[in-house]
Amino acid sequence: MSKTIIPVILSGGSGTRLWPLSREQYPKQFLPLAGSRSLLQQTVERCLAAGAALGHLVTFGIKAEMPETEFGWIRPGAAIDGVDGAYQVEELQRFEPALLAAVTEAVAGRASDLDSVRLAADAFKAAPSVSIDDVIFARTGRAATVPCSIGWSDVGSWSALHEVVEKDGDGNATRGDVILRNCQGSYVRTDGVLTAVLGLSDVVVVATSDAILVAHKDAVQDVKGVVQKLKADSRKEAESRPRVYRPLGYYQSVHAGDRFQVKRITVKPGHKLSLQKHFHCAEHWILVNGTALVTRDGEQILVREKESTYLPLGAVHRLENPGKVPLNLIEVQSGSYLGEDDIVRLEDTYGRA
Repeated sequence: MSKTIIPVILSGGSGTRLWPLSREQYPKQFLPLAGSRSLLQQTVERCLAAGAALGHLVTFGIKAEMPETEFGWIRPGAAIDGVDGAYQVEELQRFEPALLAAVTEAVAGRASDLDSVRLAADAFKAAPSVSIDDVIFARTGRAATVPCSIGWSDVGSWSALHEVVEKDGDGNATRGDVILRNCQGSYVRTDGVLTAVLGLSDVVVVATSDAILVAHKDAVQDVKGVVQKLKADSRKEAESRPRVYRPLGYYQSVHAGDRFQVKRITVKPGHKLSLQKHFHCAEHWILVNGTALVTRDGEQILVREKESTYLPLGAVHRLENPGKVPLNLIEVQSGSYLGEDDIVRLEDTYGRA
């Protein structure tokens, strides 16, 4: 009897060992690390119909090639009758009912907006942050493992990424505006700023617009400790990159100083910002390209390329892109406080408070 297979792709985690490229709000699964598409996009592309391993939850047990403390390990149990090469996984205990209830409620209370589906926020917050290994595979009696050697990598560290990307004759892998001289076995990546590395071997150099990592390949597992230190010090570099993505597009801080901040904002066609106001800052919007429909204290203004508009302190305002191409503008904020938590949302398409 044929069955329908519905792939469930797990894409959790914050990828702390790939800092500074991977951040809490923009983790590794959404990054184009080994190609032009993200790891999540590549996984979706590989999902093909497959036969059902007798109603079991199946995990592929990659055969170890070296000792590694960062990975979990599987102790195979008895072989599964009628399925060559598959083994049961030892059972510890049953599922956590509280977690299942929270997830079920979050899905049941979901809401749709444009091309996104959002889980019920309160219910989702009630679900504990735990790994599927602990709450399912280590507890269920329906788990199975298939040992295999398929060239798998979790691309979980800079040294692991270096192994799977294309390299030159000296074993170097580069991405971005990079110059190497007399280097061997190294991974060098930049998101913009010219990066030159001279006379070094087996190093990792990663430059983003707000942070630079330089490490020997043998020490890249310690990157996780750097992120823990950043979090302990409440540093924004642990959480986000200068370019912050939102359902409507993204914004990026360009420059900031005493009582002012300059941002680039991109709004996708058909999307709009929330109806909002600020208590501590005024804003000036300069259109770079596209057309913007601006709401300001009940008045609607059509602002075109190379035009601008001013939003005084306390003005109720909104920006939307009624066109068919991305809208780009420069926002200049001025005032006594410029944090994102100064936004008071009066109405929002995406359900944000």
